[in-house]
Amino acid sequence: MTTANDRPRVVVRVPATSANLGPGFDSLGLALDLHDEVEATLLADEGVRVHVEGEGAGELDQGEGHLIVRTMRAAFDRMGAAQPAGIGLRCLNRIPHARGLGSSSAAICAGILAARALAGTAGPRDEWAAGAGDLTDADVFALATELEGHPDNVAPCLAGGLTIAWSELSGPARMVKLEPHEDVRPVVLVPAFRLSTEEARGLLPKDVPHSDAAANAGRAALLVAALTQRPESGLLMAATEDRLHQDYRAPAMPRTAALVRRLRAAGVPAVVSGAGPTILVFSTRDTQDLIAPEVGTEWLIQPMNIDTVGAGVLFPETR
Repeated sequence: MTTANDRPRVVVRVPATSANLGPGFDSLGLALDLHDEVEATLLADEGVRVHVEGEGAGELDQGEGHLIVRTMRAAFDRMGAAQPAGIGLRCLNRIPHARGLGSSSAAICAGILAARALAGTAGPRDEWAAGAGDLTDADVFALATELEGHPDNVAPCLAGGLTIAWSELSGPARMVKLEPHEDVRPVVLVPAFRLSTEEARGLLPKDVPHSDAAANAGRAALLVAALTQRPESGLLMAATEDRLHQDYRAPAMPRTAALVRRLRAAGVPAVVSGAGPTILVFSTRDTQDLIAPEVGTEWLIQPMNIDTVGAGVLFPETR
């Protein structure tokens, strides 16, 4: 786990995710086969050096304010390790930022996994890590949820596949990983415009009608069945209906809301991905030819595979 100048190094890969999936607000998530890769190195000299390629290049903080750096430091603290003298990052970003595809969750998961791997590199020149406690997978999920604020994006990012996440009344968040049916074909429609999660979440009401909550509970249960057992267009259409968040957020992303309505009117199971403005479509043989005519040229249409593995360390190899 060394670089040319004998410094500890780790490479982590993290997938994009789509949360909510329509009715599964703050609970359902899906990992997608689109990845960021992060190389983290412990530096002998003080300071932070960050190099970003791809999404966010020229925009993201290149010092202590970078989300991965802040997350690594939080993880070192959680493990009881002294902070390293310096941190170097090389980020190859493919996940679009501020689009509802879990870029922040991916960065948080990458930072925790990188710190956990590097904390095992204590040696004569790395006394900073001496005495550090390990983080279990459950600890990683708990810290990621704490830093991100919600478990529905970090769960599929860490575990892969389709996940159900929930928070105990008193205790850490928990999750269950499910295997999606092999015929589930996600397609993401990515716009050029962005939307912050904070702005979208700020539009949600404090209370919702009991009938809407009941309707979403039934649809979320049906969606789990459809995605794992019967991914048919008719079931998916019914299963992706939502009353809890998408309509409330529509004023912040009118073009997204309008396209979701057009797609659903054409019989295509479409939902807002996460907080938006990206749209997630569950494509089937019956609907795959209906997507492009409704989308137009403003959106990037990206068919996706499902990442069934989740985040992991590429170097040194751990899987």
